[in-house]
Amino acid sequence: MIGSKAILFACILPGLAAAAPLAAAAQDSRRAISAQQDGAANPRRAQLEQQLRQRTGEMVKRRLGLNDDQMAKLQSTNLSFEKQRIALMMRERETRQALRAEIVAGEGANQAKVGQLLDESIQLQRQRLDLLQSEQLELGKFLSPVQRARYFGIQNEMRKRAQELRAGQDMRRRPGLRAPIAGGLNR
Repeated sequence: MIGSKAILFACILPGLAAAAPLAAAAQDSRRAISAQQDGAANPRRAQLEQQLRQRTGEMVKRRLGLNDDQMAKLQSTNLSFEKQRIALMMRERETRQALRAEIVAGEGANQAKVGQLLDESIQLQRQRLDLLQSEQLELGKFLSPVQRARYFGIQNEMRKRAQELRAGQDMRRRPGLRAPIAGGLNR
């Protein structure tokens, strides 16, 4: 039986297979790395993950009406941008955690540090938008505007689903965990 970690990772993998970079799912990239390492140690899991990547890629190809050349370019583009996206999300997560630690300190919070962390958070959001814009420009080289719009919708669907699965997994693992705050400060 596949563990909950494998199910979560199975939802993250489509980004690597050309379905979606899954920004929301990769926010906790340590989970993804751990799941990847677990997959290497479990051949059955690795096989299931490969099947999921393949099926997801086929679904994207079919829904977007891609030819083989477009699909190969999409996979290559996703790989390139996914590395950048994961690095950015790790920095965002570290910033959120540091900000939360300061806020939890209450009266003892370091005002200068909170200000610096807020500025950093805004800068990281700008970088995220710059990355999205760069990705869209690259996709525009081989996808029509309609294909790009459909792909953007697929990405959002998959991010939402992965986030829902992750939130459900967190609730099962830690029953006292409160619901996420918009912006993710309680992670």
